[in-house]
Formats: sequence, C-alpha cells, structure tokens
Amino acid sequence: MIRIDQELTARAFAANLKQLFERATHSTEAIRRRWNPSDGTPVFTAGGKYTSRGWTEWTQGFVYGNAIYLYDATDNRELLEYGRTMTVASMAAHVSHTGVHDHGFNNVSTYGNLLRLASEGRFDASSFERDFYRIALKSSGAVQASRWTALPGGLGYISSFNGAHSLFADTIRSLRVLALAHSLGQPLMGEQDQKISLLGRLLAHAETTARYNVYFGAGRDAYDLRGRVAHESIFNTANGVYRCPSTQQGYSPFSTWTRGLAWILCGFTEELEYVEQLRDEEIRELNLDFFPDRRSVLSRFGEVAQATADFYIEHTPTDGIPYWDTGAPGLALMGNYLEGPADPFNAHEPVDSSAAAIAAQGLLRLGAHLRRAGEVESASRYTQAGLTICRTLFAPPYLSTDDSHEGILLHTVYHRPNGWDHLRPGQKVPNGESSMWGDYHALELGVYLNRLAMNEPYLAFFSV
Repeated sequence: MIRIDQELTARAFAANLKQLFERATHSTEAIRRRWNPSDGTPVFTAGGKYTSRGWTEWTQGFVYGNAIYLYDATDNRELLEYGRTMTVASMAAHVSHTGVHDHGFNNVSTYGNLLRLASEGRFDASSFERDFYRIALKSSGAVQASRWTALPGGLGYISSFNGAHSLFADTIRSLRVLALAHSLGQPLMGEQDQKISLLGRLLAHAETTARYNVYFGAGRDAYDLRGRVAHESIFNTANGVYRCPSTQQGYSPFSTWTRGLAWILCGFTEELEYVEQLRDEEIRELNLDFFPDRRSVLSRFGEVAQATADFYIEHTPTDGIPYWDTGAPGLALMGNYLEGPADPFNAHEPVDSSAAAIAAQGLLRLGAHLRRAGEVESASRYTQAGLTICRTLFAPPYLSTDDSHEGILLHTVYHRPNGWDHLRPGQKVPNGESSMWGDYHALELGVYLNRLAMNEPYLAFFSV
C-alpha cells in the first residue's frame, strides 16, 4: 500500500522538475537527431536506444508531443518548431485512421496541445493555423467515434483494433478527442445525414466501460474487488450481449494489468473535469436513460475514479510504483512486496513505472476535482498520493541520468506476455528501459505539476 506523505507540496518539486525537463530535452533532441521516420515510430528502448515495434503506430504523437510539452515548460522555441513542423508532416494519417482506438493519444498530444498553447497566447499562430488544428481535431473526433459497436439500451463503445467485439480500458483516454471535437461544434454525420452527437458517444462509451471493465465489489464474479479493472471486455456482436473479461497485455482476465488500471483512473478524472464545465442542457438534450443530467455523469465518473484510485493505492508498493500486474505469478515468491518500495531489479516480476506516471496524474486531477467540490479530506488523500508517486518518479532510479540512454523514465514495460521487452544481460526480468508513452506521461505529469507550483493556468486538454 502506498505510504502517503502528507507534507509534500507541488512547490517542493522545483529541483526535480528542472532535472526532468533537462532530461526530457536531452532525450527528445537525441531521438530527433538519430531517428529516421522511414524506420517507423519509436516505441521502447533496447539497451537504451529507441526501437520500433510494428503493432500500431500509437506512439508517434508522443514523440512530437514531448517537444511541444517541452516548449510549454521551458520556452524552447526550437522544439516548438520541431513539434509544429512534424505534426504537419507526419500526423495527417492519424486523423483519418479508421482502424485504431488511439486518436486521443496521437492527435490530442499534437494538434490538441498546439491549439491549447496558441489559445493561451504562448506563441503566435495565425487564424488559419488555428483553424488547421481545429479541423484536424474535429475530423479525428468524428473518425474515432465512427469506430462504433452499438449495444442495447443506448450503450456502445469505440472498439479496439482487435475488432468490433473488443472494448479496451485504454480507450477511455481517447475520449478526449471526442470531447474536443464536440466542443468545437462537430457531429458525426451518419447515413441519410443523421447527426450523431460526439458527446453522446463519449458518455455511452464511458458508461459501457464503467459497467464492464471496472469492478465495484458487488459480487459480479468471484474476483470482484472494488476498483479492479479488466483490460478488455468481449461482446457478442450479433446481439450485443457481454460475454467475458479478457486481456491482451495483462496476466489474466481476473487480475489487474496496472497500466490498464491507470488508463481508467486518468481517463475518467480528465473527463470529470471536462463534464464539470459543460452546461446541464448539453447532457439533458441527449436523452440518455443512463445519464439524464450533468449531475448523474459527475456522480458516475467520480464513483469510477475513486474506486480505481483506492485500488491503486491499496495494491501498490509503498513508493507508488506498481508491478506490471497485480496477479503476476512471480509476486507470490516476493513475500510482503506491498510493505516496502518496489524493486525494479528483482528476479521475479517487472515493475511498470509508466503506469505510475499515468496514475499519478489521475490522482492529482481527482484531488483537484474533489477540492472544487468541497470534499477536502478525500481531496487531500488523493493529491498527496499523487505527489508521493511524483517524488519517486522524478528521481533515480526511475528518472534517467545516463546521457547515453535515450529514455526519460526508466523501468517501464510494454507487453510482458508477448516477451517484447528488452532483457538486459544478467537480468531475469525486463528493467532499465523506457517507453515513449512512459516518457510522454512523465513529462505531461511534470508540466501539470509545474503549472500548479507556479500558479499558472491549469493544464486541461479542453482549454482550447
């Protein structure tokens, strides 16, 4: 269980964040100098050097998103221009990609962050340039929403790249692009000019995820622990009937892959913040049986966020870094592993610091939401848990200090069941390597924290 430090403040991280941004600048510039885009997209490191992995190109937006976030944090104009140029040159295919559930990763990280910074007045952008970012986001939101499996009762989901039968936990963070497109006035145009609300699909996907990918301790099955997450839910596409939990990257359908847990925690808290600023009429006019008004959405999203946050806190070692899956078999050989800090160099199971970076942001955002709602005690618990994770992440052995290593955040894993992660000489489990999503979310977490510490505008994806 995380040993929450109640004394930490955002301002206490000034030195850590300076080191993080320096490290991220080194990493981004190293990849920029060495990487040939014709080799694919950087995904994770092997021996400290970024390599590609042909599955889907879901990490390309993080490469250029890192450069854009570094401008946000450091005013490095050269990296801003790199991010702008490469977004135009390389990201258009992601806007129209109908075969994946990853639009919120690729396109919000690039077009979305550029539009946000332009809207904040952080760089000069013509009205034409801003419209370019807007139309990319509007198109991306509609394309993402079109990858739809309808279920009875008005439910449904954006299907994963595995097919129409598959609902991934990860996809909850892709809802950001539906939110942006909706706020920019975009519907999805269907057959015979039917206007389909992107907000409606966002809410239906979120409720479907809450019902089938998240557990609430209600006896749904023999492994129903409050806050536990299934990576994947499987449906019969002939009639929309739910069939079973599943997983692609976790150990089993009845354990919790911790990065999937983190996606749910972070995704629902960001959507909580988005729904907070909507008008009640925007929800009511959708006529959704499961969400009659804005209050019902906030209640449900808050229920999911707090359940997953509590599970994360209770099933993670004291320093806030989780092992890659709560049911990984080697954990049984590690004694009371939850009663001390995680050991990335153990001989049994890898940790996943990328899950920690994603979860920490979710915890901090949940704390901020609850503070605005006047729930001070709960807000403090989640905020301090998030800061406790930050203290671990933004220092060795998790923050890289090796200039020969191209990563930022060490000890992340990609796909343990498939054995994709690099195994270093003399090690029995993967460690010491970085991933592009881990680096991006560590940097995003740092930018979020830095803005809190400096009393700068709150970092929200929808501030465009």
